[in-house]
Amino acid sequence: MEADPGLSTQRYPFAYDPAEPFVSRLGEWVADVFYDILPESGFEVRDEQIFMAYQLERAYGDKKTIMAEAGVGTGKTLVYLLYAVCYARYTGKPAVIACADESLIEQLVKPGGDIAKLAEHLDLQVDARLGKSPDQYVCLNKLSAVRFADEDAPVIEEVYESLPDFVNTPGTLQAFHPYGDRKQYPHLNDRQWNKINWDPFQDCFVCPKRQRCGLTLSRDHYRRSKDIIICSHDYYMEHVWTYEARKREGQLPLLPDHSSVVFDEGHLLEEAALNALSYKLKHRIFEELVTRLLEGEIRETLAERVDEAIESSERLFRLLDTYTVAIPGSERKEVRVEAPLLQEIERLNSVLDAIGEELVFESGLFSLDGYQMRVVEEHLDMIQTALSLFRKEDGYICWAEESEEETTLSIMPRTVKEILNERVFNTGIPIVFSSATLSVDNSFRYVADSLGIDDFVSFSVASPYDYADKMQMKIAEQVLPGHVENENRLRDAAALLQESGGRALILFRTMEELRAFKQDIVHVPEAEGLRFMYEGDREISDLIAAFQQDEESVLCSVNLWEGLDVPGPSLSNVMIWSLPYPPQDPVFNAKRNASASPYEEIDLPYMLLRVKQGLGRLIRTSSDSGSAAILDESIYTQKEAKDRIAALLPEGVEWTTLAH
Repeated sequence: MEADPGLSTQRYPFAYDPAEPFVSRLGEWVADVFYDILPESGFEVRDEQIFMAYQLERAYGDKKTIMAEAGVGTGKTLVYLLYAVCYARYTGKPAVIACADESLIEQLVKPGGDIAKLAEHLDLQVDARLGKSPDQYVCLNKLSAVRFADEDAPVIEEVYESLPDFVNTPGTLQAFHPYGDRKQYPHLNDRQWNKINWDPFQDCFVCPKRQRCGLTLSRDHYRRSKDIIICSHDYYMEHVWTYEARKREGQLPLLPDHSSVVFDEGHLLEEAALNALSYKLKHRIFEELVTRLLEGEIRETLAERVDEAIESSERLFRLLDTYTVAIPGSERKEVRVEAPLLQEIERLNSVLDAIGEELVFESGLFSLDGYQMRVVEEHLDMIQTALSLFRKEDGYICWAEESEEETTLSIMPRTVKEILNERVFNTGIPIVFSSATLSVDNSFRYVADSLGIDDFVSFSVASPYDYADKMQMKIAEQVLPGHVENENRLRDAAALLQESGGRALILFRTMEELRAFKQDIVHVPEAEGLRFMYEGDREISDLIAAFQQDEESVLCSVNLWEGLDVPGPSLSNVMIWSLPYPPQDPVFNAKRNASASPYEEIDLPYMLLRVKQGLGRLIRTSSDSGSAAILDESIYTQKEAKDRIAALLPEGVEWTTLAH
């Protein structure tokens, strides 16, 4: 929701004398909001909100990092919005609110959401703009490449035909015209969308369509926000990781200077950091990059070095196919770093060194376009930095991924925590972690240590809802001797769905589990007639809206353990298909190897936070009620996990066993 430029509004929603401390005056107004102004509009006074407001006043006043754990129904979003917006106006810099994923950033600006409430009840018009990740936009180059040469050509052609006239018509663009957003194409499934969206290997800096690209236009638009920019964790971490490189290349950082940051569902920030703070290499992209050097009048020695580099890269990626091992339940493949692979990495690094020396001579001859050469040099430096990590024993984590018959090599330094500490948590601005699940066993150290946060304040307030009266909890029956796990899981799920008449969310640990369920449930007679919706079949926010509108439907998801807010009868049943432990992939294995007690310090806390979040999808308002179930029979073979899950259930809620 953007402020109407025609409105004449004062800078702050309260009287302020510049001679007095701003944050103290802001805190007084926030107290008035929750004690007086909102109750006059029918809102109840919530002690949890008042307490959280007091704690945030401390964090903003001292410019500290704060862990704000507040249960469902405490109104935590409204509290941090008031501080973020007013502090942004005080500093003249927008606040950034980073949500766990792209599906959640729209919820803040949806009709009836918390920003709308500020406008309605406080007459506070908020300029809030969405800074969506690049992969949420159509890439014009990829779209053109697959229009006619693909089995999905009909639906892709529809996307092409829907582009605004100015995209393919000469002339001057007069005003911002948003287009190309994933949400505008809800009918495309994830496979179709990935054929035409931006990906990390697009070189936007030299794209001739850049100035008419929906991504570029949207970026220019959100940078002008006066109050709030809402983005994903991934995008914020990408901003952090690329900040210095973009400045060197003469580009603007992804986000403008900002006054504060709120990490909503902040317990998930580490995963976003791991994704963003890694180098991704692909042979095809490398070849396209270095062959740009052959387009000018260059010396023969440089041309020879370029050919050597391409051949070395080809050998390296052929070796990768030999030295990678698939990991069940993960898209990441383990890379066995052995002597032949290391030798080829050193060979490629040496050739890149030689190209760098040749480019010093070429720059003096002015035979290459200066901008093009800077772009190539920047990319080559990045590749060498990535490959140099292999020289440091235990100084890196690497893995490979397969997509469209291409291999991507990802390399991440183990010093992620140090990078975050320097570039995020020691920047002297208020940083708020907000979630219903930030602590494990009443300690915030698991989240803080994983991110390298040394200095922080924290608080925790419980949900005001009466869970004992509203929530039923069930777990699978123990597997009998002679029987195997999972054989009753489909039947249990179907029986629970019959009880609730659909109206359910089923949470899976991996996409493989979801796909297997999708294939098997059609053969269960008790599930006949139920309407299932599956993550990946359409755009996620459109899928959520359809689930909410179709009251008796069933939503199956891998990524909606947190943030999903569907109050009312449409979500009366939450099922956890299997205990959501982290995958056995290279990233988590590296953390396990560095831990003295990997199960207690890595796997168990991760799983418990995930379970707590998943169960939190059930009761969203004081009038909600329903049942939740854990269908994983292995809970009986994990006594510590079983006891810890029982301990995290809301007060007064005890589970019963599903009877076959």
